[in-house]
Amino acid sequence: MLRTETVAMIYQDPRAALNPLRRIGDFLTESVTLTGRMSRAEATARAAELLRAVGLDDSALDKYPGQVSGGMLQRVVIAAALMGDPELLLADEPTTALDVTTQAEVIALLAELRARFRTGLLFVTHDLDLAAAISDRVYVMYAGRIAESGPAEALFARPRHPYTAALLASTPASKPAGRLAAIDGQPPTCAVNCPAVRSPPAAPRHGALRAAAARAAAAPDLPTHQAACHHSDRLLESPADA
Repeated sequence: MLRTETVAMIYQDPRAALNPLRRIGDFLTESVTLTGRMSRAEATARAAELLRAVGLDDSALDKYPGQVSGGMLQRVVIAAALMGDPELLLADEPTTALDVTTQAEVIALLAELRARFRTGLLFVTHDLDLAAAISDRVYVMYAGRIAESGPAEALFARPRHPYTAALLASTPASKPAGRLAAIDGQPPTCAVNCPAVRSPPAAPRHGALRAAAARAAAAPDLPTHQAACHHSDRLLESPADA
């Protein structure tokens, strides 16, 4: 019941989330009818309402997943996640399988629906630009642990962990100033052994700052900003200089 009433998931690949042999209407109404939260008629009406909310019409209820595009199918998955009126949406890289134009449409849709339905959104992504565009607060993870967290604007303007700074420096720019920075080495293999967070092999110029803390702690001058680094106040360079 926790998953149906409190938290809902938006998966990375919409085609893998739906049974290709069942109609979209069945996919949307199944969870709320099986749990007894709605009658079949109520669930169908709710599904039609949410399809309209995500920019589709009622005719999608009678279609099979193979009859709609990937972008439309991701909208269906978003509608399905909202069927139970959850408090939190978990979005696992929901734009990875989509083209750039459709990605922008889905991100704008998620932002609109979050405000309209007053739903929390936990957005998992490797795309730093997307994180900056949609997030109020950002958590940067390394080796299964949080390396840094803070308000999105502040974190991207002045990172407090060498790994965050290195990630931002390695992001392609529209007008590159020179050779793209890279992060040396490989992350640890957590399937075998995931030790406490060590400082990642960040850019060489941060060698003096590699003593990372095991847990993220508040930055000395920014209580809303946390970093797993004992010397976070000494990381003064901008991301471009990292």
